[in-house]
Amino acid sequence: MDVKKSRVFNLNTMINYNEGSVVSRTILREKSGTITMFAFDENEGLSEHVVPYDAYLYIVEGALTATVKNRPAIACSKMDFVYVPANVPHEVKADKKCKMFLIMIRSKDKSLKVIDKIA
Repeated sequence: MDVKKSRVFNLNTMINYNEGSVVSRTILREKSGTITMFAFDENEGLSEHVVPYDAYLYIVEGALTATVKNRPAIACSKMDFVYVPANVPHEVKADKKCKMFLIMIRSKDKSLKVIDKIA
């Protein structure tokens, strides 16, 4: 379902967990990219994949582990924001129930500067 412009959404009721599965809901779909919300049950996730967009993972609640290419796994929890460059293999797995926004942006400008996660 695509979002109409200038609407307010309640993140607590937008998507619910489903035992033993991953639930997703597309919030916005444009030529320039998408915003999708995910609800992962504990130990569920997305297997390794590649997308042609820069991807940003924003953890709304819970915790997950993100693995990007051949780097060490990243433990993520509420309020963490992870950048994954386009065409780079990555995967996520929920350490406990977790809700996450996936923001994918098609960018022709590869001069984009991203600041590493600040502790």
